[in-house]
Amino acid sequence: MTDGSLNQSLAGHRVIEFAGIGPGPLACAMLADRGCEVVRITRLTTQPGNLPDELDGLGVRGRTTIAIDLKAARGRAVAQSLVNSSDVLLEAFRPGVMERLGLGPGDFEKSNTGLIYTRLTGWGQTGPYATMAGHDINYISLSGALDAIGTPDAPLPPLNLVGDYAGGSMFAVVSILAALVQRSQTGTGAVLDIAMIDGVKSLLSPIAELVARGMWVEQRSSNLLDGGAPFYRTYRTLDDRFMAVGALEPVFYAAFVSGLGLVEDELPDRFDRERWSELGDMFAGVFASFDRDHWQGVFDGTDACVTPVLRMSESDMHPQNVARHVSRDTSNNGPGEARNVLIAAGYGSTNVDTLIDDGIVGLP
Repeated sequence: MTDGSLNQSLAGHRVIEFAGIGPGPLACAMLADRGCEVVRITRLTTQPGNLPDELDGLGVRGRTTIAIDLKAARGRAVAQSLVNSSDVLLEAFRPGVMERLGLGPGDFEKSNTGLIYTRLTGWGQTGPYATMAGHDINYISLSGALDAIGTPDAPLPPLNLVGDYAGGSMFAVVSILAALVQRSQTGTGAVLDIAMIDGVKSLLSPIAELVARGMWVEQRSSNLLDGGAPFYRTYRTLDDRFMAVGALEPVFYAAFVSGLGLVEDELPDRFDRERWSELGDMFAGVFASFDRDHWQGVFDGTDACVTPVLRMSESDMHPQNVARHVSRDTSNNGPGEARNVLIAAGYGSTNVDTLIDDGIVGLP
């Protein structure tokens, strides 16, 4: 048995990533973390109207990056050669873009029968929204998730974690792994249509089931897990920081109340929704009397399910995250590795130099 957090179980597999922002880079970073060789194909220049790839820090982690002019026939031929020697292709363009470049699934049916061709988009390849632009906030709004997140006054997007990364990246990785298993049995690849809106709907299904049973009020901050319950929300401390409370189970709630110095029998019934506001005000008053470090000292090591709300700049230094080695190397492979990839695809060293000199290929 080995530590499964960052094993090399996918070593020997090559992924071709057509560069984009959002869920594609995270999915490929996760595959690289687990041993895949990831070759990232980028544009030679940033196109007007597009965000630069550099905005996505995940775009360089564990990658060999090659810039290719896909508008040129010679550039497309380079990309085709790379794909033909790979196990997985991941692209996130609108439907039809890859086909117009001669890089669609049908272009590799004979030359690479085992290819896992992964199409990762917000709306998917079909449906009336398939060709529309969108971002995480749009996918989660149409799925019903955004309406359930935020304050009573307005929905608030939870960064781009739900649509892009959970509904997109994670579902893409799971689907790719399943396709690789199937290929090991059949020898045949697959075309995967990963839509972020589909992923979010799947993630939302447990809450949707509660709605269907009448056990979830479709009003923000009114339920057990949306900040409505006073024992599952955040509280401001004296130093204007916050503590997160998740004391759902009775034994955890008892530890939470005890840590605050309160007596549970003297408090309103925690499941009486009519008194949630009153109970929340009592907890808020206690938390506001000391700073965050004080409360962390009180609750660390207990089963109260109370933790400090850390800034991202603080998080890497927390002992739990240090112990788990959660920080990732963000380095990129250099031009030497990129050159080797092209040579392995059948281009001699002189031919690689010619491609560079002619502006067809660029190496980092």
